[in-house]
Order: sequence, then C-alpha cells, then structure tokens
Amino acid sequence: MRAAFVPWYGPVFWPYAYSDVFDYAFWPSGYDDGYFAYAYDDFFDGVFWGQAGPPPEYSYAYAPPRAPAARPTSAAMEELCAQPGTGVTAWPFAEINSKVGLNADQKQLLDHVRTVGQKAAGAFKTSCPEKNAFAMTPPGRLQAMTLRLTATLEAVQTVRPAMEAFYSSLSDEQKERFNEIGPKQPKDNAGASQTSAQDGKSCSEPKAGLANLPIERIEDVVKPTDAQDDGLKQLENATAKAVTIMQAACPEDTPITPPGRLEAMEKRLQAMIDAANTVKPALNDFYGSLSSEQKARFNRIGGELAQSGN
Repeated sequence: MRAAFVPWYGPVFWPYAYSDVFDYAFWPSGYDDGYFAYAYDDFFDGVFWGQAGPPPEYSYAYAPPRAPAARPTSAAMEELCAQPGTGVTAWPFAEINSKVGLNADQKQLLDHVRTVGQKAAGAFKTSCPEKNAFAMTPPGRLQAMTLRLTATLEAVQTVRPAMEAFYSSLSDEQKERFNEIGPKQPKDNAGASQTSAQDGKSCSEPKAGLANLPIERIEDVVKPTDAQDDGLKQLENATAKAVTIMQAACPEDTPITPPGRLEAMEKRLQAMIDAANTVKPALNDFYGSLSSEQKARFNRIGGELAQSGN
C-alpha cells in the first residue's frame, strides 16, 4: 500500500513527517507519484483553508481531490504527535549488516545512524502543539506549520551527517549492495521514466491557482475595503513568490542513494520554510488590517467549506 500525504490531523500539521521523510529516504517507491509535489499544494491549502482543503471548483489547479477525513479526537491527536513514527528505526539494520558485509567500524557507524535517528525523533516531539492549542486563524496556522517544518528540517540535519559518514565508509561494492536493499525500482524502465517525468511535472509546472484562487476566495468572503486592497495584493504577490521558491526546489528525479534522498529532502524542507517566511509578513499585515468581523469571516472560510461540502 502506497502512502498518502496527510497535511493536517486536528491541530497537528504533517503528523507523519518524521516517518515520511526517513522512510522516503530508504523506500521512495512506497510513496505515491507526486507525493512531495502535492505537499506543496497542501502547504498553501493548509494556510488558507485549514483542514478543509481547497474548494472543489478549484481542484483543477491543485492536486486531485481527496475525500475529507473524519475529525480526530483530542486523545488521538495527542497520541499521534507524541509518537512521531518509526522513521530511521524502521530501516532493516540486521539486513544491512548481513547483506552489505560490514566490518566492526562500519557497524559502529550504522549503530550511530540509529542512535541519532532516535534522538531526532525525541526532539521532533517538541513541535507538537500544546494541549487544546488549535490554530484557528490563518496566521496561527502558518506559524504552526513553520514550527513543524523547522522541527522536521532539524531532524534531517541531525541524521544526515551520520548517514553520510556511514555511507562514505563503504566500498563501492558495499554501496551498491546497500542501495539494493532499499527501494525496488520498476522492472519496466519506460514506466519508471514516465513516472519520474510525471513527478517532475506535477512539482515544477506553473500553478497559478495556488496563488490567485485563494486570494479570489478571500476577497469574496472578507470583502476588503479600498484601504485594504493593497494589503491583499501584497499577500497575492507574496504567495506567488512562495510558490516559485518551492517549485525551484523540485528535484528532476529521485536520487538513487539514501544520502542523496536525505539531501533532497533537506533542500525541499528549507524551501517550504523559506516560502512560509515569504508569506508571513504579508499575511500578518493584511490580517492585522481587518476588522473583527472580517477576521471572523476569514477564519471560518475553511470550516464553512467543510460543512457545506463546497
């Protein structure tokens, strides 16, 4: 069964981030085509719509529409965030040891990879929201998302040096054996090439809807005054720039080695953080210019979409 991206689970943004990143590093074939490409779409959906996702009429500009998930309980949210997933610890260490043929020094380096992976998982828990602390406003959601992305990036930066040290200690023969333990490439090379091309297209192709369609919806619901129009335009420009930042980080293909995939993930996570920081000032300024009534309308756009099915 191939993984599906889960952007929000209650107040938790990207609840499976730790497992997703490190499982992807070892088993990228276990993820749907365009998995992390659509994570970009879900990033903007999360800021503007919350858990609701984009309106159906906008689906042509986003990822294929997904059925809404049942609202999780508070206990389930807390448990999920406290257990970030297996990640590095799911890697087949015994198989790596036996099939790659490690010497004593290499075994120690591999053990260090597992140790720092566990350390990263522990630190990753700090990105969990406090009890009953649900981000109800677009600026609040963006802040929560940024904290979560930063924690994920720090986890990658914790594990990657140990992973690279282990991989560098291997001979060329051992590296090939190690690479073979991970993802199993499709037997049909033509099919693999087509999948790679589709992934790249979904990630890097122009997506004007990610920037202008949310702005259109906000304008319709919030009804900004003439004095607020400039702030909305600045938000639109910042969102368009953020889309460009993330598209620039799209890899042309999936790296063959686990260290290469971790490096790619680090770049993409940094791009998502840079995108968040690009949107943040404009979003805060526009939101701050709104009246209490307008803020309430803005805050409820996603919830109303979810309730109405529109």
